[in-house]
Amino acid sequence: MSKIAKTKAISIMIALLFIFTAMTVPASAETRKVIIGGEPFGLKLHCKGVMITGFENSETNPAKNGGLEINDIIIKADSKEIKTIEQMEKIIKKSNGKPIKIEILRNNERKKLNIQPIKNNDNNYYIGAWIKDSCAGIGTISFYSADSKMYAALGHGICDSDTGGLIKNSYGEILNANITSVTKSETNKIGMLNGYFTGQSIGTISSNTELGVYGSTSNLPDKKESFEIAAANEVTIGDAVLYTTVSSSGIQKYNVQIVKVCNTYKDTNKNFVVKINDDSLIEKTGGIVQGMSGSPIVQNGKLAGVLTHVFLEDCKCGYGILAENMVVNC
Repeated sequence: MSKIAKTKAISIMIALLFIFTAMTVPASAETRKVIIGGEPFGLKLHCKGVMITGFENSETNPAKNGGLEINDIIIKADSKEIKTIEQMEKIIKKSNGKPIKIEILRNNERKKLNIQPIKNNDNNYYIGAWIKDSCAGIGTISFYSADSKMYAALGHGICDSDTGGLIKNSYGEILNANITSVTKSETNKIGMLNGYFTGQSIGTISSNTELGVYGSTSNLPDKKESFEIAAANEVTIGDAVLYTTVSSSGIQKYNVQIVKVCNTYKDTNKNFVVKINDDSLIEKTGGIVQGMSGSPIVQNGKLAGVLTHVFLEDCKCGYGILAENMVVNC
């Protein structure tokens, strides 16, 4: 569910264990209440095509020479829709070295290219590109609506672990997940939640954006307490409460502190800095670990935001996104 942003205060996404157009949780100006999450979920995300994640090192690389770029999504080859790696490999092998007409999606624009396969040392045709058609991981539900059954999660998009690029033109499902253990974070070494999917689907992924993952569900509990979403100017430096799951005990509340409000722009998931100051959570996790992204943060009785990143140099601190920004366009 992308890992390292090289800034002075280095931070990394804590989306997943390996690592669309915005479709948001309905919340009108009159009804800005949601049910907060904090429970873990497993996700399976599939590209509507196959994604280019890298190239073999070769001066005669057919894919690069033909104009393919990292993060391109191949959606058609020789007029056939491509959904899996196996489909693409089959077309390449049967090409007999003839150019393959490829249709790709790049930055939401369709482009057509001609790629001419060549033979490798094993006498098989290839194009010299690494491709991926799916990914999986664990994250945290942020909030949802009991009425519409729409949910928001993560507070940032699902990115490819190899390229760091947002996986676009995608769809998927979310499943129940159980946390079995935690690999604790240390300075310059980010830990992770360890767990497994139960196999029970609890919803769909309809939108993967820079500000979070969205979809619908009919299996999340609707009897938990609802919270009003805080306006951007209501989120201030001070004490807050983090709702997250780091063991089989389920959702727990932990004391945290918002130590800096960075900005309130709607196109970023780094709106404020949060510090873990709860000794029990630090004992369990060392601070913030991968898989906790999406954990809701409540301040002064309102949903202030969602945990999104961890600082590599100080794993007790990380970024959060304002809840108000996650319901953009509502």
